[in-house]
Amino acid sequence: MNYIKRDLEQKIISLSKEYASIIITGPRQVGKTTLLKQLMPENMEYVVLDDLEERRLAKNDPAMFFQLHSLPIFIDEVQYAPELFSYIKIAIDNGAEPGSFWMSGSQAFKLMKLAQESLAGRTAILHMPSVSQHEAYGDGESEPFRVDLAALKSRKKTHAPADMNEIYRRIWLGSMPGLVSGKFTDRDVFYSSYIQTYIERDVSGMIENVDQLLFADFIRSAACRVGQLLNVHDIASDVGISDDTAKRWLSVLEKSDVIFYLRPYSNNLLTRTIKTPKLYFFDTGLVAYLTRYSTPEILANGALNGAILENYVVSEIRKTYLNNAKECLLWYYRDKDAREIDMVIESDGELHPLEIKRSVNPSESLVKAFEALDKGSVPRGTGAVICMRPDLSAVSAQNLIVPIWMI
Repeated sequence: MNYIKRDLEQKIISLSKEYASIIITGPRQVGKTTLLKQLMPENMEYVVLDDLEERRLAKNDPAMFFQLHSLPIFIDEVQYAPELFSYIKIAIDNGAEPGSFWMSGSQAFKLMKLAQESLAGRTAILHMPSVSQHEAYGDGESEPFRVDLAALKSRKKTHAPADMNEIYRRIWLGSMPGLVSGKFTDRDVFYSSYIQTYIERDVSGMIENVDQLLFADFIRSAACRVGQLLNVHDIASDVGISDDTAKRWLSVLEKSDVIFYLRPYSNNLLTRTIKTPKLYFFDTGLVAYLTRYSTPEILANGALNGAILENYVVSEIRKTYLNNAKECLLWYYRDKDAREIDMVIESDGELHPLEIKRSVNPSESLVKAFEALDKGSVPRGTGAVICMRPDLSAVSAQNLIVPIWMI
């Protein structure tokens, strides 16, 4: 099994020279602990609060915890002992050295809340996604994805080309380090165990007396709707729960980073836009498992092939920003006249519309919808069709054709 070099490495190293405290959040099993252990200085102590004795001490006597463990320290699954945060704040205020506290946890929402309450302005917070296709198959440094010809040309040097079969293999396998690295070879067993552990440890801690089998069905129902406008009622009806329960459970999935949303783009000059978000999963391998596609070939020809491809592209673009600790201003557009743009990147005062297609030779008509943005107050920049085309090309001077492997 080989360690997968992560794009966040240099950012963590540089921030550790400036901040006394760094927090890494992200979904379960995306490699947070592995990454930080890889980068740990030799004199740094490692403590994991999955250890019940360590957790008990951290919660009941945090002062003694820090007497027993010296700085610098890496505290894993730190969300289990929020009592530590006030002591970390005092240590930082008393002049703790840069890099004194590394912390990680898989309950991102809870960790962010704790950090904002106790360590505001004192800690650097990084969100770590699952493995990107650049990390898994590419080389060199990665930059946030931009619809810029020069930037895209440079990505040809750092990203591995892939045809349609290879793209769907990547989608089907997923982006979890345990699978991508080859540590685990049975994908079905991996995802089955992942769902079970997630529900037993994360969901049960957020929803009292949750019906675990029913919640598993709920995740599967949501997975069947990736890339679609969120319809809470349909998901609730599938599972046999109330709409209010479905809303609460979706909130749990979002807080634990299993799903994320693209919000609709609008401004005061675009009055006919749809307000409903679109639903995506952080990992397409999990979607393929939940929707029971047994091979990449079956997935590529299945009813979900377009939606899961869109999920993959949106997720990969999002990762390029997270891996560079940049804010993700990502939207979609749809209005009441049924004009739709799969994704809109807002960057440097411009809107960059993106259409995502399975086609190798996309038609010029695909970029017609981009004109809908011209009525808004933010100018439209270069757009792109992201598709299965093997090489970088263009529809026109204002609209590029970008291969999916180049994200």
